[in-house]
Amino acid sequence: MVFENSKTKQSRKDSPGCRQEQIEPEKENSCNLFSGKWVYDNKMNPLYKEGECSFMEDDFACEKYGRKDLKYRNWRWQPHHCDLPRFNGNKFLEKIRGKRIVFVGDSLNRNQWVSLLCLIESSLSSSSSKSVIKTGNLFNLEANEYNASIGFYWSPFLVESNNDHPNIHRLKDRMVRVEAIEKHARLWNDADILVFDSFMWWLGESMQLLWGSFDGTDSIYKKVEKGLRPYEMALNTWSNWLEFNIDRRKTKLFFMSQSPYHEVGKDWDKEQNCYGVKKPIVDEGHWGFTTNRSFMRAAESAIQRLAARGLKVEYLNVTQMSDYRRDAHPSIFREFFRNISQEQLRDPRSYADCVHWCVPGLPDVWNHILYAYIMKS
Repeated sequence: MVFENSKTKQSRKDSPGCRQEQIEPEKENSCNLFSGKWVYDNKMNPLYKEGECSFMEDDFACEKYGRKDLKYRNWRWQPHHCDLPRFNGNKFLEKIRGKRIVFVGDSLNRNQWVSLLCLIESSLSSSSSKSVIKTGNLFNLEANEYNASIGFYWSPFLVESNNDHPNIHRLKDRMVRVEAIEKHARLWNDADILVFDSFMWWLGESMQLLWGSFDGTDSIYKKVEKGLRPYEMALNTWSNWLEFNIDRRKTKLFFMSQSPYHEVGKDWDKEQNCYGVKKPIVDEGHWGFTTNRSFMRAAESAIQRLAARGLKVEYLNVTQMSDYRRDAHPSIFREFFRNISQEQLRDPRSYADCVHWCVPGLPDVWNHILYAYIMKS
């Protein structure tokens, strides 16, 4: 997809890392939305207040849970050779009139979904419900006056696993059916816009791969120590399902790239993690220590294979732009659903959340980019 260039066209070198297959910066009047820098802007940002969003969740409500330095809300992403379209809730809702959007994935995708609901709330009339309806793994908001819905479907591996319960999923021993997706996919298959993500849950010491049912006596189990190969297998299952089941005339597909985390401070002096960090990394071209290029390449390859088979998935490569934002995590300023020990309380770095993101904040920018693609289509 090509975005119009609002500035004088200049030559540039692509930033290091994975390729941006869906953007064509070499064409006249085109722009790479993912190559740019963060600009502090306390006049236009944020677009909404945390305490005024009815859809806010306590995992991401950093101000509510005591964060005092709020400048993380004011940074605006500026592409190098064009401008990112400003989010307009009224135009967005009109664009999705009569449509169904579903975010499918893990809590980072839920992070983005909550951000989108906060962005559109002021554009919803009183006839729309301000409550999210939960049905199994699906959390759904109905925008009644637009006959539209915006949902989130919990499926951290995309394929089936023993961590698929939307509330009870912090199981130590992960078990994944890498060739089974039908149980999930039949519940989001008819959506008009699908936004996928899957990465964080594949990390860890080991997992069990399962062929057969979870309670079957003839099932086959295989313990693996690394998640890359199982991730590739799951992406193959996911892409095969899309190829044969998605209505290509109707459904638009997006895949969010890896969301970086800052649990290791090797990227900036002696900091252990994101706790106490108040400023982004400003050195352009930065790639974080924890960014896993192999997983990114696996996702890109699956999407490129689908394209060769005639099915387009827009790969929104937000990894590097997000990697600068070490300041935008909840850290200790969120509700924790586990007991924090006295020993941990004496060392806040030991339990800081450096994976998810405060809202308002970085996920709003992800949604600005998603908005640009949807409005262009």
